[in-house]
Amino acid sequence: MLEQVKIGRYCCAPSTQIENFRPLVGDDMIDELRELAKDLSSIRICNINATPFGGGVAELLSREIPILKALGVQADWRIIHGDQEFFSITKSFHNAIQGQEFELTDDIKDIYIRHNRKSAELLTSEYDVFIVHDPQPAALRYFNKHKKGKWIWRCHIDSSAPDEGVWNFIKPYVESYDAVVFTLKEFVPPGLKVSVQEYILPAIDPFSSKNMELPGEVYRNAVANSGVDLKRPLIVQVSRFDPWKDPLGVIQAYQLVKREKNDVQLAMIGSLAGDDPEGYEILSRVNEESSRDPDIYVFTNLEGVGNMEVNSFQRAADVVIQKSIREGFGLVVSEALWKETPVVAGNVGGIRTQIPEEMQGFLVSSVEGCAASLLRLLNDSPLRREFGKKGREKVRKEFLYPRMIRDNLRLVKRIISS
Repeated sequence: MLEQVKIGRYCCAPSTQIENFRPLVGDDMIDELRELAKDLSSIRICNINATPFGGGVAELLSREIPILKALGVQADWRIIHGDQEFFSITKSFHNAIQGQEFELTDDIKDIYIRHNRKSAELLTSEYDVFIVHDPQPAALRYFNKHKKGKWIWRCHIDSSAPDEGVWNFIKPYVESYDAVVFTLKEFVPPGLKVSVQEYILPAIDPFSSKNMELPGEVYRNAVANSGVDLKRPLIVQVSRFDPWKDPLGVIQAYQLVKREKNDVQLAMIGSLAGDDPEGYEILSRVNEESSRDPDIYVFTNLEGVGNMEVNSFQRAADVVIQKSIREGFGLVVSEALWKETPVVAGNVGGIRTQIPEEMQGFLVSSVEGCAASLLRLLNDSPLRREFGKKGREKVRKEFLYPRMIRDNLRLVKRIISS
């Protein structure tokens, strides 16, 4: 079945007042957004994904939909439902499209098709544009009986070198869409034949509870109350418990740093999502490793850790780490940079686009390189401040919501006119 996400609680959020963005992004951006929204005021848009919380797509939609509504755009958000077996399969598909080998069987194909067909049958024809996110619901367009409206498939992951068997299975469903969107051009899988291909970078909302300005006393108290000693150096990673985020590699890099800087601490803040059973297995391994060191702190959304806590930790950190092995974008990089906190991150995918040119040397490809970069920043406070200031300015210019929403609306306008 499909369920509409209730967003009423977001409707009074400061970010829904688009004028609040004007001092940050400039008049031209806001004026263009208003014109696009006016042109599309009669168009009904439906976003569809697999989970209402816990991942980057849900986070993007939870803030984007209220802003669109405030602009006068008729936008809804629906989620597909599946059982544990379905989401285990689609998580494997997610990993396979990012390059992990996977043995695709007829039974697995049948389960995927059955759930997508059922969800497709429940879709109404009341929308003019459907935007379907990532592999889980990718077959909706193919099985939708109405065959009306325009359809966009938005891929948020690095799909540049997918497992051949899984991609060949998914590809015909993707090719039934009117347009596809990837984060970067280099992410387009080989042989994809869709006439309209766009490349849109994600963004963050500076007014959300995760990114809003906080008084120093507030965020420092929040972190101190968690048990962390703010008189000692603090490294923070905020990520889903996912093998592509390499949480065990993060711990290894921290352990190398600790050999030279024995007062350092590591806080790992992770979310668990309903469409990611694998996350619980990764968390178990992280907990096993962290149990050996009292200076490693592990927090999850299941324990009530939410956006305000993430905001506080990213501000209190001396360095944020995002040691991804593959990454579509990595919103937490822009989140940390917006708070003027330097970031040591994997030299992969969309992460590269977020790091200021002068700081590209802090993109890393190994545990040892990660540890060396962490030590360099921890030992040089002027460098940390310079990195933070340059990072915030880059995010202000390139990675705030108005730019992303403008790019999305430009595409919607283009395909409904074709």
